[in-house]
Amino acid sequence: MGANLSGFLGVVSLLAALVAALFAVVRLRGRRGIATATQRATYEVLHTAGLAAEPLRAGLNATNAAKAVRHLRALVGAAGLALTDREGLLALDGRGGHHGAQLVAAAGRAVATGRSTVLGDSELPCDRVDCPVRGAVVAPLTGADGRRVGALVAVADGQPAPGLVQATLETAHWAGNQLALAELDSSRERLARAEVRALRAQISPHFIYNALTAIGSFVRTDPDRARELILEFAEFTRYSFRAHGEFTTLAEELRSIDRYLTIERARFGDRLQVRLQIAPEVLPVTLPFLCLQPLVENAVRHGLSRKPGTGMVSIEARDAGTECHITVEDDGVGMDPTTLTAGIAELAGAAGDPGDAAPTGGGDDPGQHVGLSNVDERLRSVFGDGFGLVVETGLGSGTKVSMRVPKFHPGVRVSS
Repeated sequence: MGANLSGFLGVVSLLAALVAALFAVVRLRGRRGIATATQRATYEVLHTAGLAAEPLRAGLNATNAAKAVRHLRALVGAAGLALTDREGLLALDGRGGHHGAQLVAAAGRAVATGRSTVLGDSELPCDRVDCPVRGAVVAPLTGADGRRVGALVAVADGQPAPGLVQATLETAHWAGNQLALAELDSSRERLARAEVRALRAQISPHFIYNALTAIGSFVRTDPDRARELILEFAEFTRYSFRAHGEFTTLAEELRSIDRYLTIERARFGDRLQVRLQIAPEVLPVTLPFLCLQPLVENAVRHGLSRKPGTGMVSIEARDAGTECHITVEDDGVGMDPTTLTAGIAELAGAAGDPGDAAPTGGGDDPGQHVGLSNVDERLRSVFGDGFGLVVETGLGSGTKVSMRVPKFHPGVRVSS
């Protein structure tokens, strides 16, 4: 009897402990969770807006509209919701599918006039007895530069209430902002590709001519050396003119630079000396494509080619915690800092084709300014204004160009 009682009391104690623990967990979750209805509503709205924003930031097309429309309908609180572009219906979620032609026509008028519209029962005639749709709110979507790119159409079961009208207008304004950001992202990518093309145009006419001349000089006297240089030249051009990827690794950029310097040493012989000091841990760091190579080309072409006797190009990349610090330095003829600053400012403000600033020879070469300005702008556009180039130079004192590259940065990765 005593043993049974003892076992019973043990079970009761265990149950009491479990109940106490469960109560403590519930209390703890209550304190840590979203405590009020207002907080829960705020969370739901922001979470839903985030789900809709992701496809909208990818641009307005049928695929992205289909991903966003369900979340937009939840934001508006409509019985149905449609997204259109300037051509027609992209996606519809909820009710109103059999009113598609009427909704598209109303959306077209809103896009054309730029005015929102509230449709009543008479403007949405239907021969279905069981059709619950009695109205709709149509609001134009405005993208970048105030251009109307489509419309948001909220379908109502009855006459649209003022709350639905206001929610539709605000959601359309917010969605338009997301589309404007998508257009700006696309413009930035196109600009980056254009800047890379400008660098390629700067490289091709000068370096290719000199490289082929150097290779030609070895065809009879040293065929093996000529063959080696042809292979190096082929790999260099393959990398420089590749068609994919806005970013590359430091290792890949240095590999291309090594090929470039191999060809240039064939031209200059012992006059060109190179010193490399690269920390192995920074080789995988990602940086904009053709970002370091133009600095090395500038050092050889503008700094050392005009210097009598031997010249040295030094390339250093070192680990600096969360950043990689890279410098390209030459002991060549240098340049006037005032002229350099004025040249870069003039190029930055020029509205014409960067090719208009092609090198012309003489003292400070405008082509050098093109390369430096291009790389500086690309670094700032990707990593921020704190990551532009730092140039130290003076007449007869050589030139040192420094850059900082974050080891990790959102959205910066090498394309596969």
